Amino acid sequence: MIAAKDIQTDFHQEGYSRLSDTDLEDLEGRNGKSGKGKKGKKTLGDKLKGSEVRGRVNGHHQENNMENLSLFEIVKLGKSATQPVVDDWIESYKTNRDSALLELINFFIHCSGCKGAVSSEMFRHMQNSEIIRKMTEEFDEDSGDYPLAMAGPVWKKFKLSLCEFIAVLVRQCQYSIIYDEYMMDMVISLLTGLSDSQVRAFRHTSTLAAMKLMTALVNVALNLSINLDNTQRQYETERNKSIGKRANERLELLLQKRKELQENQDEIENMMNAIFKGVFIHRYRDVIAEIRVVCIEEIGMWMKMYSEAFLNDSYLKYVGWTMYDKQGEVRLKCLTAVQGLYYSRELNARLELFTSRFKDRIVSMTLDKEYDVAVQAIKLLTLVLHNDEVLTAEDCESVYHLVYSAHRPVAVAAGEFLYKKLFSHHGPEDEGRPRRGRHCLNANLIRTTVLFFLESELHEHGAYLVDSLWDCASELLKDWESMISLLLDEPYPGEEALTDAQEAALIEIMLCAVRQTCECHPPIGRGPGKRVLTAKEKKTQLDDRTKITEIFAVALPLLLAKYSVDPDKVTNLLQFPQYFDLEIYTTGRLEKHLDALLRQVRDVVEKHTDTDVLEACSMTFHALCNEEFTIYNRVDIVRSQMIDEQIDKFHRLLEDVLQEGEEPDEDDAYQVLSTLKRITAFHNAHDLTKWDLFTSNYKLLNSGLQNGDMSEQIVAHALQCTHYVILWHLARVSEGSASKDDMVLLRRQVRAFCMMCQRYLNSISTVVKEQAFTILCDALLIFSYQIVASGREALEPLVFSPDASLQSELLNFIHDHVFVDQDEDSSTGGSEEHYYDEAGKIEALHRRRNLLAAFCKLIIYNVVEMKTGADIFKQYMRYYNDYGDIIKETMSKARQIDQIQCAKTLILSLQQLFNEMLNDLGCNFDRSASAFFGIKELARRFSLTFGLDQIKTREAIAMLHKDGIEFAFKEPSPQGEGGPPLNLAFLDILSEFSSKLLRQDKKTVHLYLERFMTFQMALQRDDCWLPLISYRNSLQTGADDDTLSVISGMSSRSSARKESSCSSSDVSMWVNCEQSGPHTPVMMSSPHIVSTVLRDAKKLHLNIFDCGHQASKSHMVVCILALILNFLNICLFASRRGSGLMEDDEEPIVEDVMMSSEERLDDLNEGMDFDTMDIDLPPSKNRKERSELKPDYFDPASIMDDSVSLLSSACLFIHLLIHFIIYSLDVLVRNPLDLH
Repeated sequence: MIAAKDIQTDFHQEGYSRLSDTDLEDLEGRNGKSGKGKKGKKTLGDKLKGSEVRGRVNGHHQENNMENLSLFEIVKLGKSATQPVVDDWIESYKTNRDSALLELINFFIHCSGCKGAVSSEMFRHMQNSEIIRKMTEEFDEDSGDYPLAMAGPVWKKFKLSLCEFIAVLVRQCQYSIIYDEYMMDMVISLLTGLSDSQVRAFRHTSTLAAMKLMTALVNVALNLSINLDNTQRQYETERNKSIGKRANERLELLLQKRKELQENQDEIENMMNAIFKGVFIHRYRDVIAEIRVVCIEEIGMWMKMYSEAFLNDSYLKYVGWTMYDKQGEVRLKCLTAVQGLYYSRELNARLELFTSRFKDRIVSMTLDKEYDVAVQAIKLLTLVLHNDEVLTAEDCESVYHLVYSAHRPVAVAAGEFLYKKLFSHHGPEDEGRPRRGRHCLNANLIRTTVLFFLESELHEHGAYLVDSLWDCASELLKDWESMISLLLDEPYPGEEALTDAQEAALIEIMLCAVRQTCECHPPIGRGPGKRVLTAKEKKTQLDDRTKITEIFAVALPLLLAKYSVDPDKVTNLLQFPQYFDLEIYTTGRLEKHLDALLRQVRDVVEKHTDTDVLEACSMTFHALCNEEFTIYNRVDIVRSQMIDEQIDKFHRLLEDVLQEGEEPDEDDAYQVLSTLKRITAFHNAHDLTKWDLFTSNYKLLNSGLQNGDMSEQIVAHALQCTHYVILWHLARVSEGSASKDDMVLLRRQVRAFCMMCQRYLNSISTVVKEQAFTILCDALLIFSYQIVASGREALEPLVFSPDASLQSELLNFIHDHVFVDQDEDSSTGGSEEHYYDEAGKIEALHRRRNLLAAFCKLIIYNVVEMKTGADIFKQYMRYYNDYGDIIKETMSKARQIDQIQCAKTLILSLQQLFNEMLNDLGCNFDRSASAFFGIKELARRFSLTFGLDQIKTREAIAMLHKDGIEFAFKEPSPQGEGGPPLNLAFLDILSEFSSKLLRQDKKTVHLYLERFMTFQMALQRDDCWLPLISYRNSLQTGADDDTLSVISGMSSRSSARKESSCSSSDVSMWVNCEQSGPHTPVMMSSPHIVSTVLRDAKKLHLNIFDCGHQASKSHMVVCILALILNFLNICLFASRRGSGLMEDDEEPIVEDVMMSSEERLDDLNEGMDFDTMDIDLPPSKNRKERSELKPDYFDPASIMDDSVSLLSSACLFIHLLIHFIIYSLDVLVRNPLDLH
């Protein structure tokens, strides 16, 4: 190392120009010997621990804020600049290096989240491994959080501060302290040991610190390398001088400097090797992904900072291997680390072996399940494109198709790759080309784009391709003059003209580019949708729209004239006027081009009968007929003339077709159909009410029903046209300007049309039936009771509700046309035939989904009764793949409308499936059959839809159980008296919903279940009774409530009187409701027991007493007699329980009551406060233990003999009676009874 006095002014380099006073001490100071520092200096530990500590923030002393803070707390707070903190530590290190190093060691320990600290004694006498073991023992294992793993801005800032502290520490020590063979050795040894710890916090924190330390050392090594090269060059220059001009002292100084720099560099390399082999080699494959990310991130920085030393295959292999990591964040960090290297062309030569070795992996990562990884992989391949020989055609094709990805960042990255691969290569022959026109450079690029679009065979995704290229090739896609020139201009001699497919593709791309320009948002299905535009974007949008109008207002009539017979091309061309700025027609004096456009559109209407073309013409007139612009009158005249002609023609043809005795020939039918198609298409976007099309269409539809010889296409379009007539009529009436006669007319038309659609549901033609069903569902939804919402009460006469027969017919239609199985693929032809067959199946499935959705809307909007949804819900499992999302959403919406009714509908659907199973398998079916298992699985799915909020669904679940229990006992046993009810197995299905009951509700449901049970049912243990056993078990699980009286609930078995409440739940209300149908004979009624629910089981309250000092003695005696009567009821109840249905814990009740009574009465005699009290018999503490030993609810051992029961009851009565007599006498002695 060179002393400060030896450094000449002209030798100052970048590294040495930043020398500080603290670093430029004598050589003895490098060794860190104690006592060599300045007098009066305190160590950092003394500064932080002393009472007179003054912290320093940004070089200024602060007396209060930074006192008594450790180095970790200072860095954590982040209020001090890092360099002053490091300078203070360096001063402390030069004064007492052991104390300062101990503070640094504790800093790393505390950064790991460890509460322990290394003492001076441990530092002097223990090895690092022993210290780490001791700190591991003191680590808080209860919490998995540590500073680097904690969330929040404070800890995020702490991580940055930690990294900055390490970097500044090395930078400030790079000229002296790091070479003293003490500080760095201790720090590297400590971090290496901590990085090998089994404690995640130690391993993560030390790995981050070691990697940042390595990065700082790499920066030092880079500076040394630069200084060494400069010194060597200066030495060579000086030595090459002539002997007379050569300065020997300077040569000796340069030699000494070079030698010392070389020694320092060797020492730094040894440190880096120690960190790399001791930490990186082990931690880059650590089990924790965050640790692996740290290692890969830092090695990427080393290779970029010091490429001479690190950019070789020995280090690149670690990045390549980690590309196969299971965690997406690690793979992402590998790609970003390598990207920084490929940006430099100078480094590409060193990456050839790495690229060839891991190219296939990078290409496969473009399809990574993590979109961020896929994006970075595509960007990396885009950088690799600089070397044309690396990527093969197959590699590029695997990236090309990603321009159609639904994830926009992936598509945009693929679009940039595509643009640089296909469009960015320009030869010298391209420089002289014109900027616009058929022979411009963009024209060739447009041809390339069209060819790529056609070869991709995804012709319906032109909007996705344009959006993918928009960010990098918007200028190309906005070159509409060149596109129009390619379509309209004749090719030059020797030039290949566009094919028909290429012209169609170019028109589609041109339309998508215009739409993207005017709407300024990605296509549907890609991206978040519309966003708020900035002022600059709005200005650009307006300018582009003006340019589009000026160009296409002239070119569009020419294009329509050229391609007027091609339906696909015309359909796309007719969409351009939707994006015009119509004011340009007037300001730009383009009226003649407007007239030409109207003529071409009118000709297209006359030539075509395709629905898409006609609807495009209708939308064109709709866009041009804007009353805000001066061109409205001109366009409206043309539109009215055209519609008049078509309607007159339709009326004339209809009269000929409906003449009696004559069947319409094919030509007349075709003319009627084509004219009706045009009218229907225009009626969709234009109000044609004044032409009174309802009467004509109704006659046509009525004739089709009567004669049955009408074309299905004519009927379908007539239904659609009539539907439009009613909707436009409703729109007029809704505006409030219609008269009462108009309201009456519309009401009659709606009812007549709905009846017509209902009659067409039985048509032979599938097309007609589906059209009638869809329109009928829409009409019922529109004219439902919701039509009067939002202040439209005047429309109440128009409300039309379907009757039961119509609802049934709609439901039958769903059964017959929606819930049908797909036909098996019997195609034995080629692949093309198979493709079209599969496409047909997909289209048929799409139609059926639309039909189901139309009917489900009627359910969720209460147009039809919710119970009709049972026939839909029961198909949930069978047709889950086709309609699962629709049915699930319907259930969700129905539950939002009425939870209870929805629950009743769900249980009804299960009952229907159960009855169907009985019809198929008979009453003696096997419960292991697949049909029964399917119903049970459906019940489980239904249960999951109720969610986790049991309070919210409480009443609905209770009602579901009520209906299920009633259904299970509804039908008598087919085996006669003594056999299980026919539907008893349904209780096994119903048990799937028991987990959704609250604990107190399980009690209530269990009591309701016992109302349907007889004494004989309770004794049965055959397999046929297992559903009842399992259902009762599901209700008993978790149903024991410590707050309930032991015997209060047993009195609710009586069916001859009103039930008493056994819980505070409102759910018990439905237990009391009267049953309409016959039931299984209920059990013998039990005497009513007076008891009260109490939360605190430690206190005994007697509510029959009113023992205040003002109470009368006679009333007290009456209360005592009443209590005696109640205990007589207990005896009678216990005697009857011997011959009735027993619960699992019934036998120990006597013991519990007797034991508890003794304890409670003793407590009562000791401390009576004479307040109003309730009586509650405490629960048995060992009840659950005994229930676990007796899982069978009908174990004969749990049934008491009558004599035993009577004896126990008598003992209970006598025991308690004695205690109450003693207590009564005690009260009377204290307060003599006044008999008067």
